[in-house]
Amino acid sequence: MPDTYDLEALRRVEFPWTTRGDRVYLNHASTGPLPMRARAALAIWTDWRGEPWRISDEMEFEVMDRARTHAARLVGAAPQEIALTTNTSHGINIAARCLPLRAGDIVVSSDREFPANVYPWMALEREGIIVNQIACTPAGLPDEERILAALERPRVKVLTLSWVSFATGYTVDLARLGRECRERGIYFVVDAIQGVGARVLDAPGCNIDILACGGQKWLLSPWGTGFAYIRRALAEQLEPREIGWLAVRGSRDFNRLVDYDFTWHDDARRFEVGTLPYQDLAAFCASMELLHEVSVARIATHVRSLVDAMTTRLREAGATVLTPAEAQRRAGILTVRVKNGQRVSEQLSAAGVVCGLREGAIRLSPHLYTTREDIDRALDVLVRAV
Repeated sequence: MPDTYDLEALRRVEFPWTTRGDRVYLNHASTGPLPMRARAALAIWTDWRGEPWRISDEMEFEVMDRARTHAARLVGAAPQEIALTTNTSHGINIAARCLPLRAGDIVVSSDREFPANVYPWMALEREGIIVNQIACTPAGLPDEERILAALERPRVKVLTLSWVSFATGYTVDLARLGRECRERGIYFVVDAIQGVGARVLDAPGCNIDILACGGQKWLLSPWGTGFAYIRRALAEQLEPREIGWLAVRGSRDFNRLVDYDFTWHDDARRFEVGTLPYQDLAAFCASMELLHEVSVARIATHVRSLVDAMTTRLREAGATVLTPAEAQRRAGILTVRVKNGQRVSEQLSAAGVVCGLREGAIRLSPHLYTTREDIDRALDVLVRAV
């Protein structure tokens, strides 16, 4: 399979605003723009919603099934291992609330995690669960050696980490960490929102037990979309703490709803809670279809080339790049520290460049339709600020 695709056609058809030239968007680590096919799907379903008799039960279930299938493909899983959620926090809460933890058990994580992967675990401290956040390296990156050493302690039951750090772009070695967890009988929970869509992932191959991912960033999907991967054998063992009527086997038979057969689905659907926004799921499906058409492998190659180019030029200019130089330690985020982050952020905005400012550093995050000309426009500003 060739590594390249028709970038100009993609921009013209799916992201036509790029042809105006007034904006360079490098903020996918915050919110990804909707491609035209997703916007069209939203419009169609919103039109139908205005006349709801045009929407059948079968149409609603079909879009849910399709969303699970597309999401499963993104992480190398089976559709039966996917629960549709509304955000990353929902998936992390499934792990925090449903895994069999008791007072005195230890949850290991890294310091400087995004709060969505911190607060659900901190909430367990009132139940006697111990949360052990391992200090980062002096460079502010997760210290994998110290994390691995922490797993040797008795009563460690969970390791929960972000695949890609929101602040630095540091990408952990999921395969190595997952292998250690599996050998020690430790549950491995991953916040993957900053990596899925920008890099290829094999969740089962990495021995991940539960993975959470929102759709609004690298999946270019509406707010309120996302999914959780729950390993099939584990899903069959866990009981939901939030109970939804669609979580039981008989939920699709609307002629027998009051039989009240409280039997869970035997897969990840048991963790889905209530009615979901079908119009947003339709757009979620459309965006994931685009990613699959281009292929995440090709997208990862393209994004890596852009991040490589940015890294090289910024380091040559003497900039303090927080993101590791090694390709295997990066996904789609490049973070650079400058003397006055707020001022430089304003200069980038004045130049038509949209990026992020996180923890005092400039965060650049290109995606599948970003060009070298786009990143050069941002780099011209940043190099002058060094």
